[in-house]
Amino acid sequence: MTHVMKTSGHAVAQYLDKPQSEITRQDLLRYVKENSIEFVQLRHVGGDGRLKTLSFVVESEAQLDRLLSGGERVDGSSLLPYVETASSDLYVVPRYRTAFLNPFTPYPSLDMLCTYYTGMGERLAVSPENVLLKSQEVLKEKSGLTMDALGELEYYVVFPERHLYPLNPQRGYHESSPFSRGEAMRNEVMKTLAKAGVSIKYGHSEVGSICENGSVMEQHEIELGLAPIEDAADHLVIAMWMLRMVGCKEGVAVTFAPKISAGHAGNGMHVHTRLMREGTNVISVDGELTDIAKRVIAGYLTLAPSLTAFGNTIPTSYLRLVPHQEAPTHICWGDRNRSALIRVPLGWQKIGDMARDANPQQAVASASHADGQTVEIRSPDGSAQVYLLLAGLAVAARHGLELENALDVAAHQHVGVNVFSAEHGDVRDSLPHLPVSCAQSAAALLDQRAVYEQDDVFPPAVIDVTAAKLRSYNDEGLTKRVKGNYEEMARMIEKYLYCP
Repeated sequence: MTHVMKTSGHAVAQYLDKPQSEITRQDLLRYVKENSIEFVQLRHVGGDGRLKTLSFVVESEAQLDRLLSGGERVDGSSLLPYVETASSDLYVVPRYRTAFLNPFTPYPSLDMLCTYYTGMGERLAVSPENVLLKSQEVLKEKSGLTMDALGELEYYVVFPERHLYPLNPQRGYHESSPFSRGEAMRNEVMKTLAKAGVSIKYGHSEVGSICENGSVMEQHEIELGLAPIEDAADHLVIAMWMLRMVGCKEGVAVTFAPKISAGHAGNGMHVHTRLMREGTNVISVDGELTDIAKRVIAGYLTLAPSLTAFGNTIPTSYLRLVPHQEAPTHICWGDRNRSALIRVPLGWQKIGDMARDANPQQAVASASHADGQTVEIRSPDGSAQVYLLLAGLAVAARHGLELENALDVAAHQHVGVNVFSAEHGDVRDSLPHLPVSCAQSAAALLDQRAVYEQDDVFPPAVIDVTAAKLRSYNDEGLTKRVKGNYEEMARMIEKYLYCP
């Protein structure tokens, strides 16, 4: 048996003394019995991107065995916009590796994320988690590569009153308690996530700090750990749910909305990706980007307009994508360049052993970070449908790998300057622009749909419904309409404050 280090956070895996990925139905039957679990809750993600809940009282081992073996029936037409009422019966079947002990119920409850299946026992092709799985399978089949990803989850905590130690506006980055009031809450969420098996990189306060109408809004970020894209999506939806649950317990609101207030930074959800071949990161070699990485970047750049359909899904998304607000506006990429859409972050290669230099008493060489290089896309925000967004990135990566002129695209749209600065206006004007509304995003998706539908990754119904939803906002010209009209902007922000 492979043993789990006792420092691992996942409570169920620790108890079973095995990795999450190897948890079986028999393991869960034993866990429920030996830990006096009273409830099992099947969690599934609806078309709105939120976790749904189906709860069961544990009555017998036979009943639980049936539930774990076959899941339960649900009304798919009430959960997913792609499912017709006339044939809406679906199954939700638990994925055992996602099982975690619910920290919020007053009784012992084991929760699991589920996959949607049709009445014929086949994966439901239009459900977001199955689109994502298909995108990973096709990427591997066509290229021999798989994609890992992590999300940077930014959020505001809304406190009802002013604080003894206030933060200055737009000056909250990496601030510490007592000036960072939400630090303790953030750390509690991180600990809770680790116990649920969610990989975490770190947490910190973010730049946003807003004092308006007697309340305080303080921005934070939890950056999750790299994981295969199908797990990375699960981790994001669990993290968003847990942040809201802990906020409820603390009597404060948590919002992932892309725009909170005029003139202040909104919430992004930057996504880092890397391509793996048999456990090896192929993004860089000896500190230099590979041609594979540049081709993937070209794929992201080419499909950037339509990727907003999955990553920027509400009108206020496009109030965030404006200059000087920590968000991109033009389609370009650069090394360590936060004004670009695609950023290649600083890596840890060719730098020697900094830890030994800072600690001369340390005789043993430091651990390696050689596999940590990623490529980051900075346009998505908290309204994203994370399963479809990550599926779209996998499609874009494959598209770039197959694009004949990919290296030319990457070379042409590389920038090494701040594209927002007045002195580099000529560079900015030479670059294609991201969509500025849901309407433009929908048009881009319909224009580029053939790439997503290739090899049956995105079913046509998913493209059609996504585009129709974006068009329904009728937001063409919104950014210009609300510019300077703070009352109208405030109404828009309030309407979409708690999305998804």
